Amino acid sequence: MTLYDLAKPVLFRLPAETAHTGVHMLLQATQATPLKSVLARRYTVDDDRLETTAFGQHFPNPVGVAAGFDKNAELPAALAGLGFGFVEVGGVTAEPQGGNPRPRMFRLRDDEALINRMGLNNDGADVVGRRLLRTDVDIPVGVNIAKTEHVAPGNAPADYRQTYERVAEGADFFVVNVSCPNSQGFEELQNRESMAAIFETLTEAGASPLLVKLSPDLPEPAVEDALSIVSEFDLDGIVATNTTTERPASLRSNNRLETGGLSGAPIEEPATEMVRFVARRTDVPVVGVGGVSTAEDAYRKIRAGASLVQLYTGLVYRGPSIARDINEGLLELLAEDGFDSVEEAVGADL
Repeated sequence: MTLYDLAKPVLFRLPAETAHTGVHMLLQATQATPLKSVLARRYTVDDDRLETTAFGQHFPNPVGVAAGFDKNAELPAALAGLGFGFVEVGGVTAEPQGGNPRPRMFRLRDDEALINRMGLNNDGADVVGRRLLRTDVDIPVGVNIAKTEHVAPGNAPADYRQTYERVAEGADFFVVNVSCPNSQGFEELQNRESMAAIFETLTEAGASPLLVKLSPDLPEPAVEDALSIVSEFDLDGIVATNTTTERPASLRSNNRLETGGLSGAPIEEPATEMVRFVARRTDVPVVGVGGVSTAEDAYRKIRAGASLVQLYTGLVYRGPSIARDINEGLLELLAEDGFDSVEEAVGADL
């Protein structure tokens, strides 16, 4: 039994967002102490077989932290110390936002899932940009950029550009979020015309490497439109997928009735199918997100075409050893299947 196993019952008695804030503060505190090095020695898996290169970046391992966990770029060093191969901070908007009223995050314990309707609460691009410039880590750090809530969809391209320009100097890659289910005005952005205007503006501004984050709720024709945007603007990658507003019939927890984006174990299979769908239709790297909490989860997405994987909800339920556990498990799975590296396994099931 780990320390997190002992602490989890206490944390889970607290409201979900309160517990998250407490863990966030604890991780932030370790960054300025020798404990960061102790954590790194305990949780980092250093093995060449895990290394991969995607959209011009080198990743020591394929397991990253998804946007939403570190909204304000306060924890990259701590998360690197927990053995993650990269971090995506945000979503970040041009101006600070308080997000939606509380409560806005809910555990579905019986389902190992979360529902959140946070609403892109963040400190704003100026503050995040300054923090990124002070960040000194040896893993890639990306920024998820999103539309400021009060900005009309027609003005979204200029708004995205403002955010990008304020965080550009300190980030290694940029993920354009046009699929947030918890903030107003995003549904209007998920058509081809709107996406084209956003990416035209960002490419003119020099944004690179540039990825798009897709919604799992898009119908197939809309996904095809998004993929045509990837080709037209020579984007560098795709993140598949965001949280879902769908509610699988298998959900058992009382909180399943809450509104917001569902993440965690219940979306593992459909998220993997989206990875497979996208990977079959594009040559750019795919980042697989949704329901990753074990090595087997990660490996399914890799074999389905994901060069990298991300998690958030799994960290809540499995604790700080999750990156180490997944990376150690991946090495075993690679060996069982005769692969010499993660990169060899990418798309093996396509």
